Amino acid sequence: MATKELPPPVKWADDRLGLAKMGKKNLRKVFPDHWSFMLGEIALYSFIILILTGIFLTFWFRPSMAEVEYQGSYSLLKGLHMSEAYASTLDISFDVRGGLLMRQIHHWAAVLFVASMMVHLLRIFFTGAFRKPRELNWVIGFSMLFLGIIEGFIGYGLPDDLLSGTGLRITQGMIQASPIIGTYLTFFIFGGEFPGDDMVSRFFTVHVLLIPGLILALVTAHLILVVYHKHTQYAGPGRTEKNVVGYPLMPVYMAKAGGFFFIVFGVTAVMGALLQINPVWLYGPYNPAEVTAGSQPDWYMGWLEGSVRLMPGLESSFWGITLSWNLIIPALLIPPAFVTFVALYPFIEQWITGDKREHHLLDRPRNVPTRTGIGAAMVTFYALLWIGGGNDLIATHFGVSLNNVTWFLRFAVFLGPVIAFWATRRIAISLQRADRERLLHGLETGIIVRSPDGSYSERHAPISEFEAYTLTAHDRQTPLELGPETDENGVAAPRRALNKLRAKLSAFYFADAVQKPTAAELEEAHSHGHDEPGEAPAVPGLTGTVELDEESAAKSAATPEDQAAIDTK
Repeated sequence: MATKELPPPVKWADDRLGLAKMGKKNLRKVFPDHWSFMLGEIALYSFIILILTGIFLTFWFRPSMAEVEYQGSYSLLKGLHMSEAYASTLDISFDVRGGLLMRQIHHWAAVLFVASMMVHLLRIFFTGAFRKPRELNWVIGFSMLFLGIIEGFIGYGLPDDLLSGTGLRITQGMIQASPIIGTYLTFFIFGGEFPGDDMVSRFFTVHVLLIPGLILALVTAHLILVVYHKHTQYAGPGRTEKNVVGYPLMPVYMAKAGGFFFIVFGVTAVMGALLQINPVWLYGPYNPAEVTAGSQPDWYMGWLEGSVRLMPGLESSFWGITLSWNLIIPALLIPPAFVTFVALYPFIEQWITGDKREHHLLDRPRNVPTRTGIGAAMVTFYALLWIGGGNDLIATHFGVSLNNVTWFLRFAVFLGPVIAFWATRRIAISLQRADRERLLHGLETGIIVRSPDGSYSERHAPISEFEAYTLTAHDRQTPLELGPETDENGVAAPRRALNKLRAKLSAFYFADAVQKPTAAELEEAHSHGHDEPGEAPAVPGLTGTVELDEESAAKSAATPEDQAAIDTK
């Protein structure tokens, strides 16, 4: 049988670059299929939309603080003196064909980019996808989120309108609050006294070159690591720590990804066409002597704004230096501490649990109740600070006292995360108990049976082997034990105090966790007659976890989709 010849251009490139051999291997890479995996794709496609629309906008935007007299189409501002940056933004909005649509698509794509990265990171956190060997990819992903927020904020300030100028003025005050270096840092960023003459041109360079280049490099590294480590997958029949069950990249995922990109682009375009965002012509040019009423930053900066608003006004003076604690604590200490904790969480959890194994199967959030509670606490902390960023609007819209709203949030920001942690952890443990009962006693049928001695009981039906596989595809959770104080030679163990702390944290982390039933417990439960007559036990031969070799596991997959392709790690 004759082999199919490559098209001449492809053959020419293959002879020089070896593309066929490389493509044959990588284009058949298998990826699992689950709806939550699309969150990362939305972030990627939003970034592509940002690049495309950003290129369009750079053709007409003039990054200059030089003063001009506006003579454009918007009559309400005609004759007003403003910066070239603001005037060119008005020209894009009213005089460039399709300019306003592109501006709004760009802005909505920025909002979607940050939002999808946040939700994507939450999915990774709650399912434990950050565990070894993917700790570095977690740091890379979190770095992309951090850079995306900075990129969005800088782009928000480029039009030099009154709303963005107010936000930059607040940022300048936070920077100036930095002890000793605040003034120098402000002069370095703004090129002199705020707003300076170089602010827009400097921000423009950072916005279109520096940060996009860094994000693009991190996206490339992130995707390379995803391919190298192989994609994580949810537990289920045919899925083990040593394989990936799903579809190949070519042609299935290439077609899916292409279609999904145009869906994201289409939805963003519809939002840009129908939903107004950042109407800079209503605010007017920036004037340091003016502040817009009810001014709010983009939503992803709301938590920082709320942190500053909720902090009481505290100042101290030492040796002629004034320390503004009302800015240092909420703007310079709390956000970096929160960001650092989130970025380093994979390493913190690994140290507490002592788990250094590789993990390719995702956790169900209920099976790791403490981590799930920590995640809920962090989300609650962020949300309450975010609500604090709009305390004035909450007060005016609901007709309540601004002081009452502020004081409520001051207490809630400390108590809310604790309550969220406790409630979420207890709910997760309750769900674990429900799963255990489901494994031991099966499904409730609603059929009540009366025994010869007159007692009543409900008949239970056994669950399928596939469901049992999913419910037991996680490890037993045992805390670290503190070793002896001395070794066999009587030498004191090093770092004893640190190891005691680690043992206590580990005991707290695994406290009240419900372990999956053993084979003996299952046999005992089945022997009590909870299964339907004549039916086999739900999981015969279970030894604490359903163990299937890769070939038989793949053949027993529950759906045809699972059998599509298997890639061994």
